[in-house]
Amino acid sequence: MFRETAVTVKREVEATLIPSGMKVKLQPETLVYVTQALGNSYTVHVEGNLVRIAGKDGDALGLVVLELPDVNQMTGTMEDKIWAQLKTCFDPEIPVNIVDLGLVYACNLLPLGRNEVSVEITMTLTAPGCGMGPVLVSEIEEKVRYIQGVQNVKVELVFDPPWDRSMMSDEAKLQLGLL
Repeated sequence: MFRETAVTVKREVEATLIPSGMKVKLQPETLVYVTQALGNSYTVHVEGNLVRIAGKDGDALGLVVLELPDVNQMTGTMEDKIWAQLKTCFDPEIPVNIVDLGLVYACNLLPLGRNEVSVEITMTLTAPGCGMGPVLVSEIEEKVRYIQGVQNVKVELVFDPPWDRSMMSDEAKLQLGLL
């Protein structure tokens, strides 16, 4: 995790505007402030906006390229792989993954045929007005769909029951200074 580290963009790079999800291009020589590097992305402040840059583009910030291990090479069940992918998804404003934050209420695998499934994920946000919903849903769908055998991914955002801090893992509470 970073604490407002200033860097200059080295090459043109695509970024995702938070919370709208709109794609923008950052130009070389733009001054940005890196606030976090988690999962496989960087979160930066630039000209009053918060944007997310894919970890594969870390070199554009003069930083390390962030890559996750290939989940398809890990041992375990398909469900294990899905949960591993979910743990790589972070709210760009909170340095804890969505699983440890307690945002994922359910993950159901529906068999479609031989070694193929449809995945239905039920989750919430830390607050109903949080604008990160569409960005997180898109990231989750992309990462879970990457798993071999996953044919469909449906993420449903719900607000009942409402999220509260008691849903966080002890690890998350410790990381955020709540223990």
